[in-house]
Formats: sequence, C-alpha cells, structure tokens
Amino acid sequence: MAHYRSSESKREQFRRYLEKSGVLDTITSILVALYEEPDKPDNALDFIKLHLGAAGPEPADAESLRTELVELQQKCNLLMEENKELKNRLAQFEPPHEDGAVQ
Repeated sequence: MAHYRSSESKREQFRRYLEKSGVLDTITSILVALYEEPDKPDNALDFIKLHLGAAGPEPADAESLRTELVELQQKCNLLMEENKELKNRLAQFEPPHEDGAVQ
C-alpha cells in the first residue's frame, strides 16, 4: 500500500509542477482551439506543434533555404564588387569639381 501512495504522491507533485509552469493551461487552450476548429486539420499533431510554436520549416526546406542564402550572398558580393569597379571607372571620366565638393 505504501508503494501506491508513493506513486500517487509523485504523480500529484508532477501535476502541480505542470500546473505551476503553465503547461496545463497552454495544452488545455490548444486542445480547446482544436476542438472548436470548424474544419479539423488532417494532422492534429501538426496543429498542436504550430500552436506551441514548435513547428518550423521542414529539414529539406531549411536546407534549400540555406543553399539559396549562400547563393544570394555570393551574388550580392559580386554585384558589390562590380558596383565598386564601375564607380572607379566613372570617376576617371568625370571632371574634377572646382569647389572640391563631391556630388
């Protein structure tokens, strides 16, 4: 009988811990939102993850985004270099200003 009370006590402590940390309220509100959803989602777990803020891009999506980011950074660097070169070439053809002001 002591084992049963010990187990019940641990369970009650864990329940109080979840309640104190706000986990029970959050999960309850998400489940209520799912219950009240007029068009139930195909995947309830994805709905819960989304509302918990745990849903992120799929790994394949994240990898493609990283690849695109690297490509765009390289393109940006090339364009910056080209812009610098063109400014230097343009400066060669512009006559110097008499008042020393740069336009």
